Amino acid sequence: MTRRRMINPQLWAGRVPFGIGQQRPNNYVELWRALRENRDQLGYAWRILNQGVCDGCALGTHGLRDWTLDGIHLCNIRLRLLRLNTMPAFDPAVLRDVASLAGRTSAGLRDLGRIPVPLVRHAGDAGFVPLTWDDAYGLMAARVAASAPGRMAFYLTSRGMPNESYYVAQKAVRAIGTNAIDNAARVCHAPSTTALKEMIGIAATTCSYRDWIGSDLVVFVGSNIANNQPVATKYLHEARAAGTRVVVVNTYREPGMERYWIPSIPESALFGTRLTDRFFLVDAGGDAAFFSGVLRHLIAAGQLDDRFIAEHTHGFDALRQTLDALPWEHLERSAGASRDDMAEFAALVGSARSAVFVWSMGLTQHATGEDNVRALVNVALARGFIGRPHCGLMPIRGHSGVQGGAEMGAYSQVLPGGVPLDARHRAEFAALWGFALPDDAGMTAPEMLDAAGAGTLDLLFSAGGNFLEVLPDPARVAAALRRVPLRVHLDIALTSQMLVDPCETVLILPAATRYEGPGGVTETSTERRVIFSPEIAGPRVAAARQEWQVFGELAARVRPALAGQVRFADTAAIRAEIARVVPLYRGIERLAQAGDQFQYGGPHLCVDGVCPTPDGRARFVAVVPRDDTPPPGMFRCATRRGKQFNSMVHERRDALNGAARDAVLMAADDAARLGLADGAPIRLRNAYGVFDGHVRLADVRAGNLQIHWPEGNALLDASRRSPQAGIPDYNALVAVEPRAVCGD
Repeated sequence: MTRRRMINPQLWAGRVPFGIGQQRPNNYVELWRALRENRDQLGYAWRILNQGVCDGCALGTHGLRDWTLDGIHLCNIRLRLLRLNTMPAFDPAVLRDVASLAGRTSAGLRDLGRIPVPLVRHAGDAGFVPLTWDDAYGLMAARVAASAPGRMAFYLTSRGMPNESYYVAQKAVRAIGTNAIDNAARVCHAPSTTALKEMIGIAATTCSYRDWIGSDLVVFVGSNIANNQPVATKYLHEARAAGTRVVVVNTYREPGMERYWIPSIPESALFGTRLTDRFFLVDAGGDAAFFSGVLRHLIAAGQLDDRFIAEHTHGFDALRQTLDALPWEHLERSAGASRDDMAEFAALVGSARSAVFVWSMGLTQHATGEDNVRALVNVALARGFIGRPHCGLMPIRGHSGVQGGAEMGAYSQVLPGGVPLDARHRAEFAALWGFALPDDAGMTAPEMLDAAGAGTLDLLFSAGGNFLEVLPDPARVAAALRRVPLRVHLDIALTSQMLVDPCETVLILPAATRYEGPGGVTETSTERRVIFSPEIAGPRVAAARQEWQVFGELAARVRPALAGQVRFADTAAIRAEIARVVPLYRGIERLAQAGDQFQYGGPHLCVDGVCPTPDGRARFVAVVPRDDTPPPGMFRCATRRGKQFNSMVHERRDALNGAARDAVLMAADDAARLGLADGAPIRLRNAYGVFDGHVRLADVRAGNLQIHWPEGNALLDASRRSPQAGIPDYNALVAVEPRAVCGD
């Protein structure tokens, strides 16, 4: 698609060239920093950027181009991750005494370099010493053989992990005898998966990024693409130029969603782009009530797609009855937004001929996550906004591997293709794979930590990830990790959880990057595009292994009779098997060259309103929003991302809003009521922990605070999870106290 070239001053963020004097990211400085960081491997770095599929967010690229807009696409997330792929390995002697690393930040640990060889530390040892891969496999296989299936757990993160590794890992774990496998896709978007499968029959975005451009309306809910998917701001620039209206529903008026300077568009690079027409501020967790109120207004105004509802859905009458029984006072109190705000939003949706709804973890990572998504989908279905151009439901993915991770079956409740783990599908896969599948319920990531803390976990295998920094209550997580007899960490670089003292044994294993695998690998983007990423010529860490090799070899040693089913000659063989067992992914076996790709399901799912449900109809689901009014004196506190990628913090200050990592974003009215000035030292406290920070006045909904994640995880209740998906609630109720500092 060719970009529009017409200059439009109405979309400018301001008249000052390059946004001089304004708080904003400097993408040219990011480029210079990447050049400096990778100066020892500039050729290799350039080949990764120019030939590989981005290992950052899940927009999906082939080299420096994508399938949405012509031109070069390069964001600061990809630039910051580049060094993980080009840096040399550290000297194993660095880990001989881990006390020498005490106090190092995770960023400082990463800066040491790549993990060089397999390393082991036993209880009582000061640090780690090298061992061979054969000895490492022997340790792992012996522990698996001595453990019951219910006492093992396996976790996969998403940074750069390809479909091939997800697929082999989940197959190998099931060959070992357990379904206790989980991955970052589920921790982020399981409420979306639950609601979408229930309502439209498939847990994926129903449209493409191109649908933003020319849609009447694009709605973002709990999502900040300027921080997490910066290239998508380019799509919004083109959408705005095409006349698309953009609105945001969020607790905070995110500066990056208000205006952004897009370096590859000269007009935007010079004057910035005003991305959003209107912000609607709601309480953290108030989304289900807000969208329920919106739907009531749409009904009252007669702004429904009656034909779509009659011909393509079930359950609308029951939903209407539930909505009619909800007092407006309840909806306003639960949403933290007025009836008039809901009416204004409804008018925008009701007058739009097309709309795309985009959401992220601000909607899902709540105790009410499933209902939040259901309420939003109800609004979209009521207007018939699926299955046609410029319309759709888009749970945007933040990591390049997560969509495929879910669809390869790398979590306990489903098998490849997202089919349920029931008796019929277990039998089908047993016939395909040549071994009986376990029927245990498996464990989610939070449940793995529950088991570890209870002393009922013998083995925790983590490929990537860092439980210590991504799950609630880090002190509890550390205590749980210390109770696991064997912990295995397969990764590119060191993380803080690897240095937690062993109960018996800790193994650290060196992983290869997605660019190092012979035969190349594939990634699935947010818009369901399966993309081939070739092997990139460059330096190698000789001892590093692809994740699929490690899982397959471990399963082969544990169950030698199944070695032929879990060992693969190469990634082409894995893709061939995926094509046989996952119908949606037929075509993956033909991907072999840079730029090869296909979009499963085509540009749109649910075409003409026909959904992949048993009867082809979508389903409305009645939602009764909770009334979680905080006790007097307490604030809702949400955890947010800053200048970071997942838990990988890149800067101590967020370039989008200027907030330091200890900032507590607070409404000016709340600060005035408490007698607090901007920058005042404060303490947030609840029954689970404390957080010491400084007031940062911001345009947040009154009664709400925001602090950075993972720093704020000490305030989170680890037992508070969404009812069906079991996702941790990354929000808390806190009291605010003045805090004395040295010298006061």
